[in-house]
Amino acid sequence: MPSRIFFDVRPAEVKTILGSCVAICLFDPVLRIGGMNHYMLPYWTGEGRPSEKYGDIAIEMLVEKLLNAGSSSGSLRAKVFGGAEQFGDQPYEVGLRNVECAKEVLYALNIPIVGFNVAGKKGRKITFTTDTGQVRLQFLPGL
Repeated sequence: MPSRIFFDVRPAEVKTILGSCVAICLFDPVLRIGGMNHYMLPYWTGEGRPSEKYGDIAIEMLVEKLLNAGSSSGSLRAKVFGGAEQFGDQPYEVGLRNVECAKEVLYALNIPIVGFNVAGKKGRKITFTTDTGQVRLQFLPGL
């Protein structure tokens, strides 16, 4: 679901559908654990409560969950999906801004992006297998 984070040390298969939202699949190949976030907007403005709705918050929360489960920051790997502009010229280019947020925050945390499928005009359905890091991608009908 949008504005959510999934993490469990047990193997799982996690699915989500993305338009302009972005999902980051974070995986530790050493411990074979992983999780996924799904955020709607790039940066928390400082108003209201910091939530998983915002990319900067959602990414840091997901990283924290893996670190608390025993991962080291040096072993984390990320795959980034979404950020489509499905409805023509959106005034704020939310999808592109969401993608830039992912790149900026992951870079600042020294987490390499090892898989990347973003932008364009079509939505995506992704299925992430947390213990292998594998992601299956399906494009949805679009413009």
